[in-house]
Amino acid sequence: MNRNEIEERYKWNLSIIYNNIDDFNKDYNEAKQRINLFSKYESKMKESATEFYNTIDEYYKISRILDKLSAYTNLLFDEDTSNNNNQALKGKIDNLYDEFVKTTYFITPTILKKDYSEIEQYYKEVPKLKDYEIILKNEFRYKDHTLSDTEEKLLSKISKILNNNYETYELLKDSDLKFSNITDEEGNTVELTSSNYSIYIESPDRRVRKDAFTTLYATYKQFINTFASTIKGNINENITISRIKKYNSTIEWCLYADELDTSIYNNLIKTVNKNMNILFKYYDLKKQILNLNELHLYDIYTPIIKDYDKKYPFDNAKETVISALSILGDDYINTLKQGLENRWIDVYPTKAKRTGGYSGGSYDTYPYILLNYQDKYSDMSTLAHELGHSMHSYYAKEFNPYQYGSYTIFVAEVASTVNELLLAKYLLNNSKDSKEKLSILDNLMTLFKSTIYRQTMFAEFEQDIYNDAENDITLTADYLSDKYYKLNQKYFGPNVIVDKEIKYEWAKIPHFYYNFYVYKYATGLSAACHIVSDILEGKENAVENYKAFLKCGKTKNPIDSLKLAGVDLNNPEVIESALQMFDETIKQFKTIYNNLNNN
Repeated sequence: MNRNEIEERYKWNLSIIYNNIDDFNKDYNEAKQRINLFSKYESKMKESATEFYNTIDEYYKISRILDKLSAYTNLLFDEDTSNNNNQALKGKIDNLYDEFVKTTYFITPTILKKDYSEIEQYYKEVPKLKDYEIILKNEFRYKDHTLSDTEEKLLSKISKILNNNYETYELLKDSDLKFSNITDEEGNTVELTSSNYSIYIESPDRRVRKDAFTTLYATYKQFINTFASTIKGNINENITISRIKKYNSTIEWCLYADELDTSIYNNLIKTVNKNMNILFKYYDLKKQILNLNELHLYDIYTPIIKDYDKKYPFDNAKETVISALSILGDDYINTLKQGLENRWIDVYPTKAKRTGGYSGGSYDTYPYILLNYQDKYSDMSTLAHELGHSMHSYYAKEFNPYQYGSYTIFVAEVASTVNELLLAKYLLNNSKDSKEKLSILDNLMTLFKSTIYRQTMFAEFEQDIYNDAENDITLTADYLSDKYYKLNQKYFGPNVIVDKEIKYEWAKIPHFYYNFYVYKYATGLSAACHIVSDILEGKENAVENYKAFLKCGKTKNPIDSLKLAGVDLNNPEVIESALQMFDETIKQFKTIYNNLNNN
C-alpha cells in the first residue's frame, strides 16, 4: 500500500519530535554552531577543574542534540527510503556527526594524560563533575591500553585498511558467488541464491532440501581458500591490535568494553557442552515427527508443524500482548498502553518502507517502533519483542540523566526476549487450540536450538581458531573445515547424519568477523529465561528486581545490572535454567502432540 492509504493511528507520529522544518533547523543550527566553537576547549580543558567539567558537559549537550536530530532523520528515512528529501536530511546529519567526532578527538587523550587522583581532586573543586564519574572511571580503565600520542595517531591512520578483509568477504559472499540451478517442488528450474536458500532448505520436499544444501556448499567449497584467506587476515589483524594495545589475548580485548571477564564466555561453552543431551532429544523428536529413518543436516530446518496459519490482526495482537505482559505490573502496562495510544509504532508495510522491525529513538523522543505487520504469530511476537526494547529505553531514560539513559549491546536483547517468552507462555496457558500450542512450542524449540546451542557452537569455533592462531598454527582452509566439521559432530550428536558438506559452512557465517560477538545471543536468552522463570514462579520481588534492571541504564556495568534482576552469568545455573526451559518445552510438545494424534 501507499503510505497515504494507511490510517493515521497505525503510523508513528514524528511531528512530536519536530513539527516543521524550521524546528528541525533550529536544533541543527545550534548543534553546528556549538561544534564550530568546540575547538576552543582543546586548550581550555587542561587549564582547570572548571574548564575540564565545561568541556565534558558541552560534549554531552551537543551529543544530546545530535541524537535527537539523528533519530528524527533515521525514522523519517525508514518510513520512505525513496524520498529524496529524507535522504538529504539524513545525509546532512551524518555529515554533522562526522564533524563532531573530528572536532572532539582530543577529549579522551586529554583525560588519560592525567592520574585519576587528579580527577578525584577535581570532584572536590567542581562537585557537578561527579555527574560524569562513571564515564570517567570507565575511561581510566583504558589507561594501560592507551599508547603514546604518536603511536595512537599511527594506529588511527591505518585503521581504514584494517576492515578490508571483512569487506572483501562480504563482496565475495553477497555479490560474486553464483550458485547452480535446482529444481523446485513443482519441477521448475530455479537459480539458487543466498536469499532463497532459506526457503528451499525448509521445503517439505526432501529432495529439494538436499539439492539446495549440496548445491550451496559445493559453491562455497570452490572458493574455500579465498574465504580462509579473508578470515585468517581478519584474525591476524585483531591479534596484532590486541597485542599492540597490551591485552593478554584477543578475546580479552573484545570483551573489555563490556567489563567482562573471559570466565563468562567459558562458562557458557562449558555449561552448554554438559547439556548436549537436551539438544539431542530435540533432534530425536524431529526425526520421529518427520518420520525419517535418518535425520540429515538438510532436514533440520523444515518445520515440524505444517499448515497452521492462524491470523493475529494487529488490534487483537495489542490486547493479547497487554494481557501477557500484565504480570509486570500496572506502571509497566500503563506506560506501554500510552505508547500504543500515542503512536510510537509504525505498523504496516508500505512502498519503499524499510523492511524488518526495530525499536529506535533518542533520549528526547519516544522510543519508536518500526514494524511490517502481516498478521502472523511471528509479527505479534515481534511486537512484544520491540515493545520490550522500547520499555527498556523508556525506563533507562526516565530514571537517569542523558549520559546514562541508555543500555549496552550486551544486555540489549534481554528485555525484548523476556517479552517474547512471556507472550508465548501466556498463550500456552490460555489457548484452547492444540495446533496453536504446538506451533508456539515449535517456535520456542527453534529459538532455543538456534540461539543457545548454535550460537554457542559458533562461539566455541571462534575461540578455538583464535587460540590456534595465537599459538602460531596456520589457519588453512582444510584446517578450518576439519575443525568446524568435528564441532558439528559434537553438537548434532550420534543420531544425526553430519553431512560432509557442512564442513564449509563456516565460510557462510559473517558473525566470525564480528570479533567475539555471537555468545551474547546465548547469554541474552539465558538471562531472559532465568528472569521469566523467577517471575512466573512468583519468586519474591522478581518483578521489582527485573524493573530495577530496566531502570539502571548505564549506571552499572552489564554484569552488575543483570545481578539486579537476579541473574549472575558467572553462575552455571543461569545457563542451565534456559536449557531446562528448553527441555520442558520438548516434553510439553510431545505430550500435546501425542494426545492430538491419539484422539
